Amino acid sequence: MTTNKMDAPAPGEVEQTEVVIVGGGPVGMGLAIELGQRGVRTVIVERYPQPQPIPKGQNLTQRTMEHFHFWGAEKQLRAARTIPPEYGIGGLTAYGTLLGPHTYDWLQRELVKPYYYTTNERLPQYATEAVLRQRVAELPSVTTLYGWEVQAEPEAEAPTVSQNDDGVSVTVRERHSGVQRVVQAAYAVGCDGSRSPVREQSGITQTRTDHDRMMVLLVFRSHELHRLLERYPGKSYYNVLQPELQGYWKFFGRVDLGSTWFFHAPVPPGTTKDNFDFHSYLQEAVGAPFDIEFEHIGFWDLRFMIADAYREGRVFVAGDAAHSHPPYGGYGVNTGLEDARNLGWKLAATLQGWGGPTLLDSYDAERRPVFASTMRDFIAKSIESDREFLDAHDPARDESAFESAWRARAKGAVGEVHSFEPNYEGSPVVSQPAQSDLVCSAVGSHRFEARPGHHLAPASLPSGLNAYEALEVGYTLFAFGAREDAIREFVDAAATLEVPLAVVQDACTGEVERYRARLILVRPDQFVCWAGEDIAHQEGQALHILSVAKG
Repeated sequence: MTTNKMDAPAPGEVEQTEVVIVGGGPVGMGLAIELGQRGVRTVIVERYPQPQPIPKGQNLTQRTMEHFHFWGAEKQLRAARTIPPEYGIGGLTAYGTLLGPHTYDWLQRELVKPYYYTTNERLPQYATEAVLRQRVAELPSVTTLYGWEVQAEPEAEAPTVSQNDDGVSVTVRERHSGVQRVVQAAYAVGCDGSRSPVREQSGITQTRTDHDRMMVLLVFRSHELHRLLERYPGKSYYNVLQPELQGYWKFFGRVDLGSTWFFHAPVPPGTTKDNFDFHSYLQEAVGAPFDIEFEHIGFWDLRFMIADAYREGRVFVAGDAAHSHPPYGGYGVNTGLEDARNLGWKLAATLQGWGGPTLLDSYDAERRPVFASTMRDFIAKSIESDREFLDAHDPARDESAFESAWRARAKGAVGEVHSFEPNYEGSPVVSQPAQSDLVCSAVGSHRFEARPGHHLAPASLPSGLNAYEALEVGYTLFAFGAREDAIREFVDAAATLEVPLAVVQDACTGEVERYRARLILVRPDQFVCWAGEDIAHQEGQALHILSVAKG
């Protein structure tokens, strides 16, 4: 099935556009919205006519919800949630079984709520995709091809993705009829999953780290499990640590309130849906019998993957096509949506003539190190620290030592939420003091201070608006009690460089004082390019700052 907002060419003809996106999951659809809202002609190719009803990618961070706010879909997304807002979406870690005596709160994202404009959310990925599809349908510059795909090379008679100095050519195939069509664009983006044909046919290699673990995904219905877990009010996801799993989790999550659940866990190699007792496996993890009605049984291999480059010429990769990892900690879909936000405005800036020659390269320079850090410093580290804890502590062997270590883990879980703060301190398009040790990383700290390379925290302006309500689609210069000639220098520099710049002037009182800067230059994705009390009394500093930001 094909859904278009403009006439599509007949089979065999060539469709011309500016950007072609392959893969219409959350990342591809988010990128299409980012581009479509900026007036970029975009074609998005998605193999499934409807979102697939597998509950994954459920935890959406405060930062991700900022994307939905700016994409004009926040209200619709919150209305689509499957768990009532008053119930809560917290997490819990348990030792041994879910009903055992050892538990603590886990992944308390509400702890960093003050540093973001929006609150976090939780709903199945298929519900998120439905909201994104609805928003895409409202954008006249985006054409959607549902039920179409890019074939992998062994299946295709010839390469389906090719490029030259002038653009990219992508051959797409309708799955139902086998009809083929060619889409030509200035740029192509593969958002087509971990086995991405776009990545492979573009010559982008990947580095994989296999953990030699076969995992099961179960989707099941159970009313009794809801009643058993009523002792943990406000919790929607639960992970169970058991010594024999060597740091890997048994992970439960609510799909709705009261009946539908999903479950990830390691299983022995060679396990199939017919040769393993999944009923007992679930009940053993909970610590009590309960009713189970399976809706889905699937398997996947636990591994880490990162593309060795996020760009090859005019082809980019994003989301699972660029990186993949176990679903530990809710990083996956949020990381992919940040890819979309980062790349989207940079593609638009380049196509519209106000992006510099190195702006597109900064996508890889910023996003790839951040995922490498996420993988190393949070996900892999979590598996290893859990393994070390389970090797060292056993309540049956030394209950006092176990309890002490368990309390320390609970405090560490709080620290993890605070320290996960992706930033672009080492970015080539961020103005910073000359320091050789600055790097883009997922490790940081949440602070209200406006810091170059970091996400801008919200603040109420003296005018009554929130800073986030004053941000524009291009660059925004906040000027809090700043000198008029300094502001004029930025305005003149923006005119010289032909970059869109909005100026927001206000007094330096109240909450904005915590920014610790009178002048703050903010990018279209709400990251700070530069911040300072003033610009130096030397001609051309504003021009230099904006030149760096432009790429």
